[in-house]
Amino acid sequence: MNDSPDRPLAAPYRCRDCASEVGFRSRRRTFTERFILPLFLLQPVRCGECFRRDYRLIFTSVRDRLSETPRIIPTKQPATSHRNVA
Repeated sequence: MNDSPDRPLAAPYRCRDCASEVGFRSRRRTFTERFILPLFLLQPVRCGECFRRDYRLIFTSVRDRLSETPRIIPTKQPATSHRNVA
């Protein structure tokens, strides 16, 4: 991947384990990731191939986070006393 023309200072992403060029922004989980990493211009990034999670500069060009899997709404089942519960 080359630098995109709209972000001339952006470094291309390359995974340190598998050398993949596909990276996605990862969800910020902890207090440190939410408030301390941005002070150092870092963001959590996940490899699209091997799923390794790492921290990269915010200038690294990565894709937006993958969309959430659709939530499955459980159907209501009639309450019966003859249910086989393990």
